[in-house]
Amino acid sequence: MEIKYFRLIKTIVEEGSIANSAEKLFLTQSALSHQLRELEERLEFKVFFRTRNKWELTDEGTELYKLGNIILESIEKGFQNIEQLRTGSIGTIKLSTECYSFYQGLSAFIQKMGLLYPKINVDLILEATHQPISKILSNEIDIAIVTSKPENETLTSIEIYEDEIFAIMHKENTLNKTDFLDTNNFSDTHLIIHSFPLETVSVYNQFLKPNKITPLKISAIPLTEVALEMVNANMGIMCMPKWALKSFKLSDDLVFKRIGRNGIKRIHHLVFRKSDKSKKYINDFISNFEDDFSKDLSGF
Repeated sequence: MEIKYFRLIKTIVEEGSIANSAEKLFLTQSALSHQLRELEERLEFKVFFRTRNKWELTDEGTELYKLGNIILESIEKGFQNIEQLRTGSIGTIKLSTECYSFYQGLSAFIQKMGLLYPKINVDLILEATHQPISKILSNEIDIAIVTSKPENETLTSIEIYEDEIFAIMHKENTLNKTDFLDTNNFSDTHLIIHSFPLETVSVYNQFLKPNKITPLKISAIPLTEVALEMVNANMGIMCMPKWALKSFKLSDDLVFKRIGRNGIKRIHHLVFRKSDKSKKYINDFISNFEDDFSKDLSGF
């Protein structure tokens, strides 16, 4: 039985007349009478005894009226609870990362959050890049995306996803002849990165620095589009995860090479203050981030 019929019965009982009931339900009297007749035909019993000036519930109608009140009150209470939950999901989240390449793909996620949670405002704090943990501790940002789990008792972290860094190069690059790149391959290479310091560049920090290798030339190009153009002109190589490039139209002349026999893999964490765990808008953001990025990266 549709909810509209319970509302119909409740309104007729409380208003006492078809005219008042029709006005409250935004129906014509004819439409209201038609709905009531349709209901009684479906139920195969009369809900009201009707006279010219008086409407009285039948015994069956009385039970239906009681049931309707329970159902409608339950629905109203449920929506009130939902509204209270939504009221708790209001706030501004200041977000940053330890590397500029992490920002690729975040804009689409933030747009999605704006549609699902219009009262959660997400701000990207670019100036906190490379030092997001210290910025969380000083309350300048709320959430950071990092690849090293911080050791601080006031912070908590959630493992979000794992990715792999690949070397991207032109197919005519001499390094394309190798099955994978080892540390020595970087000695005579022009490495294109997003930004300094080098310690924030994964391929350097995890692969080159431990082996005391420094590329022949290093250029910081903050715009991925420009860096890709340089690589496509065979002016150097860049190292990034494949997922960070999915929004770009890549040339067919570009190839991906694994770095090291086993590859360079990173585990990404969302880090935030333990004191913020009770904030619903923080938890809503984290839950959606986990869901969105685990799906998006599953194919890479």
